[in-house]
Amino acid sequence: MSEDTRLNEWFVPKFGPLKFRVFIGLMFLPYTGMCISFTILGSMLAPTISWDRVAAMSLIYGLALGISAHAADNLGSKKKPWGMYFNSKELWIMVFLGLLAAYSIAAYYIIYYVPNLLVFGVIEGFFVFAYNFELFRGTLHTNGCFICSWGILPVFAGYIMQTNTLGFLPLLLSALTAMVSYVHIKISRQYKELRRQAVDHESKRLEIYLKIISFGTIAIGAIAIWIRATL
Repeated sequence: MSEDTRLNEWFVPKFGPLKFRVFIGLMFLPYTGMCISFTILGSMLAPTISWDRVAAMSLIYGLALGISAHAADNLGSKKKPWGMYFNSKELWIMVFLGLLAAYSIAAYYIIYYVPNLLVFGVIEGFFVFAYNFELFRGTLHTNGCFICSWGILPVFAGYIMQTNTLGFLPLLLSALTAMVSYVHIKISRQYKELRRQAVDHESKRLEIYLKIISFGTIAIGAIAIWIRATL
């Protein structure tokens, strides 16, 4: 996919300086919002809600996935999803500053409230590098690892952030979010390939599906917050 074509993606703003537009595009905000929604849905299953922890977990995933993981993906991918708009130094700064901020927030809650969150912090940190840098000859850069790291684990992390334990409900919910993530990544890969081939009609159809999945998931997360807040 050419750099100009990538700038025309539906989630890239049409206004502002070039690097601003690329940075917003690099974060894949609708897809990052899906992952954050999974953490929110996991949190909403807890018997009682600490709203500061909901906000903290949303920020953690926003930083670690939205910025760091996607910057790492641009560094590790042979196809350079966002071209050379950011050089390697700038991308590495995004990776480490995003992770530093995310893990600093997580460390506070791990130390004082939810020590079991550490397990998921380590696993997700591993996937940031193993998946996006295609380590181990790319054996972990698969749909299965994508589903696990950004579809299943966020639900567990959201619930554990509230309770410091796991339960049947988050396990059940994770099966649903895994299915949503699978459908999303399958459509997304087809969509990117069609855009590379400039098959506009078919790619537009898949774009609609991606919008429905991402914004639908975000809407469900928002509704879940409203329901728990009004109980």
